[in-house]
Amino acid sequence: MNDLFLRYGGILYLVQFFFAVIIGIYFWTLLKGQKSRKTGIVRESEKETLRLRQMRNIKLTEPLASLTRPAHLSEVEGQSEGIEILRSAMCGANPQHVIIYGPPGVGKTAAARLVLEEAKQNSLSPFSQSAKFVEVDATISRFDERNIADPLIGSVHDPIYQGAGAMGSAGIPQPKPGACTKAHGGMLFIDEIGELHPMQMNKLLKVLEERKVILESAYYSSSDTNIPDHIHDIFRNGLPADFRMVGATTRMPQELPPALRSRCLEVFFRPLEKDDIRKITVNAASKIPFQILPEAVEEITRYANNGREAVNIVQLAAGIAQVEKLDYINLSIVEKVLNNGRLSPRPDIKPAAKPQIGSVNGLAVHEANVGTLIEIEVSTMAVETGKGKWTVTGVIEEEHMGAAEHRYTRKSMARGAVENVITVLKSQLGLNIKDHDIHINFPGGTPVDGPSAGISIATAIVSALNSKPVDNLLAMTGEISVHGKVKPVGGVIAKVEAARRAGIKRVIIPAENWLQIFKDFPDLEVIPVNDINEVLEKALID
Repeated sequence: MNDLFLRYGGILYLVQFFFAVIIGIYFWTLLKGQKSRKTGIVRESEKETLRLRQMRNIKLTEPLASLTRPAHLSEVEGQSEGIEILRSAMCGANPQHVIIYGPPGVGKTAAARLVLEEAKQNSLSPFSQSAKFVEVDATISRFDERNIADPLIGSVHDPIYQGAGAMGSAGIPQPKPGACTKAHGGMLFIDEIGELHPMQMNKLLKVLEERKVILESAYYSSSDTNIPDHIHDIFRNGLPADFRMVGATTRMPQELPPALRSRCLEVFFRPLEKDDIRKITVNAASKIPFQILPEAVEEITRYANNGREAVNIVQLAAGIAQVEKLDYINLSIVEKVLNNGRLSPRPDIKPAAKPQIGSVNGLAVHEANVGTLIEIEVSTMAVETGKGKWTVTGVIEEEHMGAAEHRYTRKSMARGAVENVITVLKSQLGLNIKDHDIHINFPGGTPVDGPSAGISIATAIVSALNSKPVDNLLAMTGEISVHGKVKPVGGVIAKVEAARRAGIKRVIIPAENWLQIFKDFPDLEVIPVNDINEVLEKALID
């Protein structure tokens, strides 16, 4: 019996020993494989670290655009008034959300970045020294309708998605902060804010209102004890997002959602004048450093529409000069750049040299609240009684607005304005319109929205019918009602500023658009009017 027990006991021992060896080999293999993988990871990491270090040691020269970037608000050319308003909005004890309107390349981004730095120096400001400037480009801020990723607002990385990591493997949803949370305590700058997806815009408005980001996930359960406390906290209370937003846009104010505008202070940056472009050009050349001859500066000033264009032209011209082994930029080099870029001189509309019959200086606004002088001309010809007709040419009938994903078409109302004018001339002034063919032309194809050109069209027609010249140094804007009243219009400040730049001496505007600041405009008389008779009295020369 004992022999049998010993025999079976020995076999059992051998079996246990065998399995112990197998298990030992298995775990030894696992450890060896793990060590091998760890060694491979370390080796690969060292290789990538070396490659990254080598890449960081390779540095090109800093782009001229970076070298010429303003270092102080006083260096932002041509925007003293806009910067004063921006500073008052952001540098006090209670900073506001702001929308900056203006054409491209006039310093909107630079001004926003610098005003935050100035605000940090104010002891009353809530911005701390560590306040961040977080920049988002709305044109490339991808919106995912599945809510997998939202770089602006933030999103939740649910466990079913690839790359969820250890928490995802445990079924835990992971909140991912977006730019709103990253800007907490600082400034969120959204370039081209008008291009945001409507859903993103609505979410942004909610964040501005509540100063936090609320995230949701079908995989979150408040009773799941496996979920870490900080994630419970995020889903219950949201991610902090107490910042001040500065949005920049090249759109017109009316193209932005009213709900956004109502939450923001609006600041307008104007187009750069020639003197501003000249200063930017000279400054850019000095930063290279390169001598630039005066005639080259003037040629760049004549072609560049904004500061960015001026800097780009200088940089290309400097490259050509270096290839030609010159230490200066002359006119011929600048002409090469302009010719290769197929650039055209910037529009420089000036009034006529002397008063003309049937020709009126109108005022319009285009792009981002940019005012411009437009010419409205009328020719009349007597025809058989009652057989006259009117024709309008030069009007852009349809204008496409917005970016590729959010385009819409705005039809011109100029023809409707002409019909109002014809009615007024017949009913209020007693003119026999039907006895003449009337040709109204808008030279240059400038987009004319219509109503604001009403009094200009009426004045040009009356001038042509009565052969009375119109003051060539006077410009006007205003809608005309069928009863001859002059109604208020938009963009009056931009229009008056455009008239001043063009050399106009007098501007007629609707009385309801009058502002006290118009009294302080140098060398420009702004005249408020209430009806068409006042307009004709001021405009026509006997």
